[in-house]
Amino acid sequence: MKKVERINIIMRYINNRAHFTISEIMQEFNISRSTAIRDIREIEAMGMPLVAEVGRDGGYFVMNNSVLPTVRFTDNEIKALFIAFMATRNLQLPYLKSRHSLAEKLLGLISQNQQDDLVLLNQILLFEGTNPHNPDLLDLSDLPHPMFEQLIQILLVDCYLVVSVEEGREIKSYPIYLMRLYREKSSWQIEGFDLEEGKRRIIPVDNLTDVKPYPEKKRISKKKIVEQLSKQEEAVNLVLELGPKAIAQFKKYHPLKITISYTNPYQTTAILKTFINVHHPDELAEVTNWLLFLGGDIKVREIPKEVVEGLQERVNVLGEK
Repeated sequence: MKKVERINIIMRYINNRAHFTISEIMQEFNISRSTAIRDIREIEAMGMPLVAEVGRDGGYFVMNNSVLPTVRFTDNEIKALFIAFMATRNLQLPYLKSRHSLAEKLLGLISQNQQDDLVLLNQILLFEGTNPHNPDLLDLSDLPHPMFEQLIQILLVDCYLVVSVEEGREIKSYPIYLMRLYREKSSWQIEGFDLEEGKRRIIPVDNLTDVKPYPEKKRISKKKIVEQLSKQEEAVNLVLELGPKAIAQFKKYHPLKITISYTNPYQTTAILKTFINVHHPDELAEVTNWLLFLGGDIKVREIPKEVVEGLQERVNVLGEK
């Protein structure tokens, strides 16, 4: 059955039912869970007013009419929405075009006095990453990489991917299980588990050329992925406690593979745990220089002797100068 024909039949099927679940759609049309979810989302995008019910016996039902009740915002809710928009400007967020139209619609819902308040807030609030020469509230032109939104759409259905990446003049493909997307050093990064090499891999979203699902027959279970990652984490040989000054330096610069975990709600203390390959001279030199860059606001819990020796050599050289 062709996709268009199947979606039309599913629309008629759910329109004649008071309630339905994804499992029922899978059984009725002999399709996978990911295909059923994808079809339901396409039907919603076509305008059918579906409402999801959360819970053990949850599912979907069709609203009796498609006219939604009027949404009313308090003054503080309006301010909260637009300050959130302002704070995340120039961050290459997915769905940025949709957010632009959403901002325009919200502006059309509020009074002139509320609009004046937002203009004033936009003039006096300046967030990190904002262009001070063009801080217009609706000027959300810093679009992310064109593959980013496609990546997000696929991830909503499946985290097992084959990503094609531009590396120099070559295009390389990696089968990964994507664990998270995060923004670092003004760009988005993929943290995934390489299903062939059995290790954690960091991939810049800006280098993506293609994304597609990984064949189900070649997949390994999430449980095995977690087990392999936990074994690798046991090899950690650098553990540091960071104070506020060291955290500030960390935010300015750090190697991509290194992350920290904050240890209090105010993000003024943190723990850094990573593995340093002391037999790789370039990596050893990079980490040694970077530890000096962090400054003295750190406490060492564990550190390879090779790194200590490298630090002592650097300090002696600086002392001679």
